[in-house]
Amino acid sequence: MLSPNKIILIGFPGVGKTTIAKKLANILSCGMIDMDQDFENHYKTNISVFIHKYGEVVFRKCEYERLKVLLSASTEMPLVISTGGGTPCFFDAMEQINEQAVSIYVKMSEKSIFVRLTNAKKKRPLVQHKEEDDLREYIHNTLSQREPYYEKADIVVKGEDIDVEELAWLIRRKWENPGVVPN
Repeated sequence: MLSPNKIILIGFPGVGKTTIAKKLANILSCGMIDMDQDFENHYKTNISVFIHKYGEVVFRKCEYERLKVLLSASTEMPLVISTGGGTPCFFDAMEQINEQAVSIYVKMSEKSIFVRLTNAKKKRPLVQHKEEDDLREYIHNTLSQREPYYEKADIVVKGEDIDVEELAWLIRRKWENPGVVPN
């Protein structure tokens, strides 16, 4: 398998990055890491508590450090990593991701994101106390800010009707031809 041997899924919270990462890891016979879970294991606290105690700025710095560790980790098998929604949008994270991995943006409409976040069993730290109108505004504003980072991904897939088998095929093609951007 050609380098980079890491696949990074990016996108707004709730678009299914972790679920897709698990399926991809299974199809491609890769390892899989969820960055939120990695963060909580490393710092021995959940993200909501961490942000409440130290603030989002400190969280983003620590999250970036974890990203760098995961990107530089030597692994025997390829690795699929699902990031937090803001991970690629701070510091030079997106540049680091694109230099050291195949990046995939799981893109969804604001309406689909709203439905998913509203119906999620696990509430996301930055949206857990928002009322419906506030949540819609938060999604609109935050997605507008983050989209320029997300759009830098090697591969952009529509999250509403994603075909993980086809995505695995695109990744294999990217590994076989690193200079070619699949469409």
